[in-house]
Amino acid sequence: MSRMVGTVSRGLRAPIIRSGDNLVEIVTSSVIEASECDGFALRDRDIVAMTEAIVARAQGNYASTDDIASDIRSKFPEGEIGVIFPILSRNRFSVCLSGIAKGAKKVYLMLSYPSDEVGNHLVSIDALDEHGIDPYRDVLDLKKYRELFGYEKHRFTGVDYVEYYEQLIKAEGAECEIIFANDPRAILKYTDAVLACDIHTRARTKRLLKSAGAKTVLGIDEILTASVNGSGYNESYGLLGSNKATDDSVKLFPRECQPLVEAIQASLYEKTGKKIEVMVYGDGAFKDPVGKIWELADPVVSPAYTAGLSGTPNELKLKYLADNNFKDLSGDALREAIKSEIEKKDNDLVGKMASEGTTPRRLTDLIGSLCDLTSGSGDKGTPIVYIQGYFDNYTTD
Repeated sequence: MSRMVGTVSRGLRAPIIRSGDNLVEIVTSSVIEASECDGFALRDRDIVAMTEAIVARAQGNYASTDDIASDIRSKFPEGEIGVIFPILSRNRFSVCLSGIAKGAKKVYLMLSYPSDEVGNHLVSIDALDEHGIDPYRDVLDLKKYRELFGYEKHRFTGVDYVEYYEQLIKAEGAECEIIFANDPRAILKYTDAVLACDIHTRARTKRLLKSAGAKTVLGIDEILTASVNGSGYNESYGLLGSNKATDDSVKLFPRECQPLVEAIQASLYEKTGKKIEVMVYGDGAFKDPVGKIWELADPVVSPAYTAGLSGTPNELKLKYLADNNFKDLSGDALREAIKSEIEKKDNDLVGKMASEGTTPRRLTDLIGSLCDLTSGSGDKGTPIVYIQGYFDNYTTD
């Protein structure tokens, strides 16, 4: 009988990771112990993935609000900063904002509307229509925003992020003025020193500001790119991808991940004789259809992965073959015809009609999303994910 199970994704429990822990040993032993305990055999081209969080924790890659404030003061010495396009998140941005405010005298906070970059809404699009507001052109101050929309709370968190962020800034002793706009150049009416806090649009934001004559333009990816007073850092992403650790510290996005995934792959091969692919993953890249939140608040889904995970899927659409090429076949004849078509498929199906409808995304983005959904972000205790059968197809027995 041919195989009846395709892709399987397992969340593996692991010890609570602390700074200095040896992840090569922990991941290797966790995979082997899980296979023995749960009765599954390890195979070539399986995938083991670990959350970026445990990598950063093992590295001790943390920074305090004092560290952030120190870097802000050195890069914005005049003390007035336009902080623009932050995401609305207690986990992702609140501690960063406290550190920024601690290093400033006055913060001009400019929020995009009706939502932030990843889909957290301040107000609904319908509310904008009702009041005749054009979010591409209209710049609102806090008074006008409150007159129009009142005190809206996030549908899932119950937080009024406008009020929350204002309180965080003032709690650090800085003045605060809030503006709502979607053109980054709108901030230049208030200050020519700007910190761009957007994630995936940051290059364009900085380019527009510089072209418009801003004096100082930095991204949040340029804060804590080197250690400050012994702090953690990330030379590529700075504060991007950081998460709240405590009320006055953040865990930064991990660094130097490529040597780690290659070392784990080598360790697993030494212990099992199997060539297993390895990756580090952060947020998945998917969107919530109800809350409209795009999950990807990290700068990338995967900061490091072994060579076998490069590229994009190269798959045929089975229903296309069944409904077109082999519409007159059924049963065993149809199955064998489709298997034959898969076995002789081109190595590059880009642009071919038979691949239409397959997912045109990088493998690491797809696999990272699967991992993020498997491990979750709460108390499952499974920061390691083991995937089998991902590269199988209808012909694999």
